[in-house]
Amino acid sequence: MKRHHRLLCAAAVLVATTAQAQDKPYDPKALAHYDVSYAHCEASFPDMKGHRDEAYLSLWRAEPNQKTNKRLADARATEPYKSEKRRAAHSAAQASSPEAVKSLEQECRGLWGELARMPKRKT
Repeated sequence: MKRHHRLLCAAAVLVATTAQAQDKPYDPKALAHYDVSYAHCEASFPDMKGHRDEAYLSLWRAEPNQKTNKRLADARATEPYKSEKRRAAHSAAQASSPEAVKSLEQECRGLWGELARMPKRKT
């Protein structure tokens, strides 16, 4: 009986965490760094093209919908996002060492794996 209570508690925590991720405002600076990195992923892995927001939301276990898409657009429209994206792009252009490229490719593969684990949406 205690095991069922623990499972129910764990399920409740998971649902609450997912709900919070759906409602949590996105950090513009972190989103800017993500977007710059994802552009490099798209260049290296053509299958990733066009899945930027979907992949970002998969990190939060959030579903792409009108609400999350609007929140992403709102975060990208802020001045902190724009200035941080310029800084991140400049830094990324300078980081071309083999270790940096290898690290980014590993991150891209990991991100693509997270996206693959998300349940497919019904259209």
